[in-house]
Amino acid sequence: MPLSRKSSATLRPRASTSGQVRPAQHGRPSGEHASVGDDRRTGQRGRALIGVMIAALVVLCAPGAGAEPPSRMGPRVVDSAGVLSASDEGQVLDAIDTLYRDHQVKLWVIYVRDFASMAPQDWAARTSSLSGFSDRDLLLAVAVDDRGYWLDGTLPEGVSDAELDSLLAGSVEPDLRDQKWARAAVDTAEGIGSAMRGGGVPWGVLILIGLAVIVVAGGLMLFSRKRRSARDRAELTTAREVDPTDSAALATLSLPTLHELSRERLVEIDDAVRTSAEELSLATSEFGDTAVTPFRSALDAARAATAKAFTIRQQLDDAIPETPDQQRALLIELIATAGKADRELDSQVTDFDAMRDLLIDAPTRLDTLTRDIIELTARMPGSEAELARLGSTYPPSVIALIHDNVRMAQERITFAENNIDSARTALTQPVGQQGGAVAAIRAAEGAIGQARTLLDAVEQAATNIQQARDGLPAALDELRADLNSAKSLTEFGGADLAAAVSSATAALNTSNADSDPLGTFHNAVTADAELDLAIAAASDRKLAVEDLRRRLDRTLTDAAARIDAASSFITTRRGGVDAEARTRLSEAQRHLGEARALAGSDLERALVSAQTAADLGGRAMQAAQANVQAWETRQPMSGGGGSQTGAVLGGILLNELLRGAMSGGSRRGGFGGGYGGGGGGYRPGSYGGSSGSRRVSRGGRF
Repeated sequence: MPLSRKSSATLRPRASTSGQVRPAQHGRPSGEHASVGDDRRTGQRGRALIGVMIAALVVLCAPGAGAEPPSRMGPRVVDSAGVLSASDEGQVLDAIDTLYRDHQVKLWVIYVRDFASMAPQDWAARTSSLSGFSDRDLLLAVAVDDRGYWLDGTLPEGVSDAELDSLLAGSVEPDLRDQKWARAAVDTAEGIGSAMRGGGVPWGVLILIGLAVIVVAGGLMLFSRKRRSARDRAELTTAREVDPTDSAALATLSLPTLHELSRERLVEIDDAVRTSAEELSLATSEFGDTAVTPFRSALDAARAATAKAFTIRQQLDDAIPETPDQQRALLIELIATAGKADRELDSQVTDFDAMRDLLIDAPTRLDTLTRDIIELTARMPGSEAELARLGSTYPPSVIALIHDNVRMAQERITFAENNIDSARTALTQPVGQQGGAVAAIRAAEGAIGQARTLLDAVEQAATNIQQARDGLPAALDELRADLNSAKSLTEFGGADLAAAVSSATAALNTSNADSDPLGTFHNAVTADAELDLAIAAASDRKLAVEDLRRRLDRTLTDAAARIDAASSFITTRRGGVDAEARTRLSEAQRHLGEARALAGSDLERALVSAQTAADLGGRAMQAAQANVQAWETRQPMSGGGGSQTGAVLGGILLNELLRGAMSGGSRRGGFGGGYGGGGGGYRPGSYGGSSGSRRVSRGGRF
C-alpha cells in the first residue's frame, strides 16, 4: 500500500522582502555651467548603475536562490541543512539499524533547507526514484526552512493507516515543531517497528503452534515420502517392461528409475554372459571349436557390449559429476547396450539347444559327470591340507578370499550328486517324460564346474603368494635404490617427488613378507612405480626402458592376481553380487587389457593402466565381499547353508519369480536372452541372455 503523509502543520515558506531602489538626486554645482553633452553622458552612467543594482537585487531575492533539488541518496542519513550534531546522527543511525535488523525495513532520512519550490510529495517521490528504492525502503524528508516533511514509500505489513496517522500526528510532527530534528527520525523508526511487532501473541501459543506445524509437516513429509516410494516402485515395474532399444520410452522415465534399471540390467547381462561362457566351455570340450564358432562369436559380441555398458556405469559412478541431461543420455545408452548384448546371445538359442540336446547321450554324459565328481572328491583332502597350511602360515586377511572355498566345493559336489541321481531317475520315465533330466544335467555340470574353480583358486592362491614372495626382495631392493637416487633430486622434485618418497618410505617400513606377502608386494610395486615417475619428472628424463619394463611386469602380475581372485570370487558367488562389484571388475579387466596391449609401444601408459587395473580389481573384491556378506545375512536362520543355498549363491539355481519380462511369457532355462521370467521356485542357468540366467538382485534367497 503506497503511503505519503504530510504534516497538517506544514507552514508556508517565510516571505522575502525587498526595499525599493530609488535613483539618487543629482543637482548641478552652483556657479558652474555644464555642457549639454556632459549632462547626457552623466545621465547614461546613472541609468546603467541603477540597472546593475536592480539585477543584483532580483538574483539575490529570487525564490529559488539556495534551493535543493531532488538527488540520489548516498548515506542513510543526509543532513544538508546542518541541523544534526554528531551525537544526533548516531542516535538516528542506531534507530534505523534496529528497524532493519528486527523487520528488514530500510528507513532513509534527509534534512534540507527547502523542497526547491516543489510539492513535498513530489520532491520525496523524485528522490526515492533517483535512489532506486524498493518496496522495503522508506524515505523521511524534512525541509527545516520550509517547515514541511514527507514520508514516502510502501506501508510495511503489520502497520495500519490508523497507526501511521497516530505516529505522525502524535510524535513526529510535535518533534519537528519543537525543532527536535533527530528525535523526529528516531520516533519514526521506533514507531514503525513497534507497530510491526503489534500486540503480539503469547509465547506459549506460538510454541504450541510451532509444534503443531512441525508435527503436521513431519506427517506430510512421511506420507509424501511413502507415496513417492510407491510411485517409484510402480515406475520401475513398468520400466522393466520397456524395450531396451526404445530410447523415446526410456527418455520418459525419471533419473532414479533409470539408474536403478541400469544396475539391474548390468547384473542380469553379466550373469547371462558368465553362465553362457560356462555352458559354451562345456559345449566346446564336447563338440570341438568348429561346431561352436557361431555361439562363440555371439558370446564375444555380447561380452564386448557388456564391457561397454560397464564402462558407462563407471563413468556415472566416478568423482566427475554429470548434468542431469548427460546422465539421462548415458543411462539410455547403457540400457540399450545391455539389451543388445542380451539379444546377441538370444540369436543363437535355437541352434545351440539343437546342437546340445542332452537327452541324446544323457547316460554317457552322466557317467562323465560321475567321473568328474570322483576326481574332484579325490582333490578335496589335498585342498583342505593346503588351505590349512596357508591358514597356519598367514593371517586370516591373506586367505580371506578362499577360506571357505573347500566347504563350498563340497556343497557343489553334493548338489551335483543329487542332480545326477535325479537325472538317472528321469531317464527311466517313458519317452516324452524325460525332460527333467536336461535341467538336472545342466545343474550338475554347473556345480561341478564351480567346484573345480573353487579348488583351483586354493591352489592358485599358493602360487600367487609364492610369486609375491619371490618378487618381493627385488622390488624392495629397487625401491631402496630409487630412494637413494631421489635424495639428489629433492630440490627439483617439488611436492610430487616428496609425496612419492614418503609413500616409498612407508612401503619399506611396513613391508612384511611373512604376514602379508601379497599386500606387501602390491604396496612396494605401487610405491616404486610412483617414485620412478616422480624421479623421471624431476630429472627431466625418461625412465630406462629396462627398468620400466620390470616394473610393468610386476604390476601386471599384481593386477592379474587381484583380478583373477575377484573374478573367481564373483563367479562362484554371483547370486549375491550386485552391479558395483561387477562394474569395477569389468573396468579392471579393460585396463589390464589396455596395459598388455600398450606394453610393446608405450610403457608409461601401460604402467598407468596396469596400476589402475590393480586398484579396480581390489575395489571389485571389496564390493563383492560386502555384497555376499549382506546376502548371507538375509538368509533364513533355519537354512543352515547346505548345497541348495550354495547353488543359489553361486548362481547355479536361479529364482524363477523374476521381474516382468521384456519379451513376455515364460521361458525354460537355456541358451538365450531377453528379460523374460516365469514360473516359480528355482531353475539352473544356461548359456544365453538374462531370461535364461536371471536372479533377484534384491532381497533374500533360499
